[in-house]
Amino acid sequence: MAGPKQPYARKDNIVQLILQIIIFKVEILNSNPMRTFSKLIIALLAFFFCKTSNAQMEPSSELYRSVQDLDSILFINGFNNCMLQEMDPYIAKDLEFYHDQSGISTSKEEFFEAINQNICSNWDKKPIRKLVKGSMEVFPLYNNGVIYGAIQKGVHQFYIKESDKEPYLTSTAKFTHVFTMEDNLWQLKRVLSYDHNSPEQ
Repeated sequence: MAGPKQPYARKDNIVQLILQIIIFKVEILNSNPMRTFSKLIIALLAFFFCKTSNAQMEPSSELYRSVQDLDSILFINGFNNCMLQEMDPYIAKDLEFYHDQSGISTSKEEFFEAINQNICSNWDKKPIRKLVKGSMEVFPLYNNGVIYGAIQKGVHQFYIKESDKEPYLTSTAKFTHVFTMEDNLWQLKRVLSYDHNSPEQ
């Protein structure tokens, strides 16, 4: 699977604002300056309101799709099928993983040790992760108008798959991931895994 796309500059709203300011300057020369000034203030407020209210990315956006691809690489390929070589490039060396039941890991090495020991060591009783449909949210992280990272939030469920049996649910949990761009490649930098609940709870 090809890796997710690189970050991009967000310039469309800024260009629109500049054009709007130029239009208002022309209006100042040809009409009531106070009325035009009021319209400019309203436009600026609307611009900043839209910018903050649209912080969560739409599922059709490039960034959302990139994070969705990362989720598939890390969990469908990596966690579920133990294709760890495909996960490896997308895990930051200084990964910090905070789990509400199994503690903290603070490096890429610790992370893969835990995967090998707890997820990929017993194929007769294999843990499987499934993202709850419709639960994923993606928020961009900007630096001077350019996306350098993303926050992924959602709910996932964990199952155990045994031979000749249907997978059965063992827990549901919430997660928050922070991805950053490192050397032109998206990498998982921080993980929060919390609010684990068994089916009985």
